[in-house]
Amino acid sequence: MPRGRYALHDPHDHTLLAEEHFHCAPGPSGWRYVSQLTAPSGDHSGSVDLALDELGRPIRLELHAASWQVRGAALDGVTWVRTDPTGTEATEGNVPAHAFTGTSPAFLVATARLLRLTPSAPATRVRLVAFTDPVLAPRTLDQSWALVSRETHATDNGPLTVDAYQVTALDTGERHEVHLAGDVVLAAPGVELEHLESPPSVFA
Repeated sequence: MPRGRYALHDPHDHTLLAEEHFHCAPGPSGWRYVSQLTAPSGDHSGSVDLALDELGRPIRLELHAASWQVRGAALDGVTWVRTDPTGTEATEGNVPAHAFTGTSPAFLVATARLLRLTPSAPATRVRLVAFTDPVLAPRTLDQSWALVSRETHATDNGPLTVDAYQVTALDTGERHEVHLAGDVVLAAPGVELEHLESPPSVFA
C-alpha cells in the first residue's frame, strides 16, 4: 500500500498550493485512494476519497474543499451532488462523461486505469468532469490521452515500470506529459512526489 506526500503547485507560476498526504491500494473490487490536504499555512484544506471498480470507473467519489463537498459516482454517465458550506443547498449534476478529474494526482491514475492504453495504441479521447478549486465547481472538459513510452527501471525493490502519457486539452490544444509508475504519479504539471514510503502497487 503506497503512502506518501505530493506537493501541489500552480503549474504556471509554481506557487505552492497544498501538500497532499495519501495512501492507496488495489483491492478485490478495484482501487481506492484516500488523502488529506494541507495548505501552506499548515491548516487542513480538504480531502479526497476515490474508489474505482476493476474497469477503472469511479464507483464512489467524495471531495471536501473550503467547506464545500462533492459526492459522485459513475451513473448514467457521471452523477454528483455538490453541497455548499452551510449544508443548506445541494445541487445535483449529471453529464454523459466517462469519469471525474481535479487537482488531486489520484485522478491521473484513475484516468490511466480507465483507458488502459498500450504504447502502440492511437490517442484516445475522454470526456471528464473536473471539480475546480477552491469551491469544487464542476466543469466538463475533453482530453486526448496517448501512451508514448513504457520503460522498466531497475530499483532496490525490483523492476519499476514507468509509463509516459501525452495529455492534450482538446479545447486549447495545450499538451503536457504525465509519468506514472503503477498507482503513483512520478511527474505531472503542478504535481511533485515529495515522499514515498513503499513502492507503487502493480496493477494486474
